[in-house]
Formats: sequence, structure tokens, C-alpha cells
Amino acid sequence: MCKMREMTDKELFSKVFGVREDTIRFDDLADLMTAPRAIEGVGGKRAEKVYAVQEIARRLMMKSDRKRDTISNPDCAADAAYKATGYYETRERFKVIVLNTKNHVLGIEEISVGTLSASLVHPREVFQAVLKYPASAFIIFHNHPSGDPSPSREDIAMTERLGKAAKIMDIPMLDHIIIGTGGERRYISLKEESIVC
Repeated sequence: MCKMREMTDKELFSKVFGVREDTIRFDDLADLMTAPRAIEGVGGKRAEKVYAVQEIARRLMMKSDRKRDTISNPDCAADAAYKATGYYETRERFKVIVLNTKNHVLGIEEISVGTLSASLVHPREVFQAVLKYPASAFIIFHNHPSGDPSPSREDIAMTERLGKAAKIMDIPMLDHIIIGTGGERRYISLKEESIVC
């Protein structure tokens, strides 16, 4: 693949917005972007396009400046779980936190919503969500609306099943966090409790 030569600001503007380069009187890209209507051939529609590109650039800058959440321990994972679920959720919600190589959160995906006391989850649905991202690892979590985060037999069996699938997929499952959503902040890390993972 041949490397493109670096274009001047005028050339870039001309290519992106479809105006002739010789009609552009400004040399500075900032001037071009803030006063597009001053350029011959830039009417209402092209000016809208210029402002849309400006907005895209602004949002990209905001995203790159924003510090990504990092999960460094079970307490951080529990914080992320509470942020994503809340303290007063009345139904069981099962979600997955997808992480990159530095344990930065790439995304949090909801896998299932259950009844007051149960949530059914299949490994296929978890990995469908995980594989949307360039994932290096993941953490699963769900809430117990009763407020008691103690794992049930089903929670343990499901975690073991997901752990085996994670090994096959070669994407480590770092933990399973169960949070109590009865109003008080209570959680259990199945890894910390040496139950599974």
C-alpha cells in the first residue's frame, strides 16, 4: 500500500467538501472551518457538512481526553456494576464488562433481564456481546434484588460454565461480581471468595 503524501489544508478542504482549491482564499484550516460560507462554491448544504465535520472532531477530542474507567480490583468492578445497574433495581439483570489489555472498560453490555429472583444466561449470549469489542478479558456481574449478594447454586454453576467457555475462547473471565440492590452497597466477588474463576 503506497503512502499518501501529506496534503495542505487547502487540498484537504477541497477534497472533503468538493470545492476547487483555487477558490479558497484562506490558508489556515481553522479559518476554513469557521468561515466556510466565505469560500466560493460553499452554499448552505456544504456549510452544514463543514459544521458536522467540526462537531465530529470536537466529540472525538472529548472522547480521547476523557479518562476511561479502569477495573483494577473487585471493588472497582462493583462500582462499575452499581453505576450500570443502580441501587434499587427490582429485577435481576445480568451484564458483562468488556476490558482491553490494560483493563480499561471498553463497554458494558446487558445480557439478560430476569424476574425478581432469577436470570437465565447462556455462554453464547455472553460471548456474542464480548466479541463486539477487541476484548482481552471480561467480568460478569448481576444483581440480587433481595439485597443479599450471596451466590446461589445456580450462580456458581453458571459461573463455572462461563469460565470453561472463556478458556476455550481464550478470553479470560476475571471475576463474577454479585451486587445487592436493596438500597445498601453490598457485593461479593466470586474470585475473591475463591468460589470460582
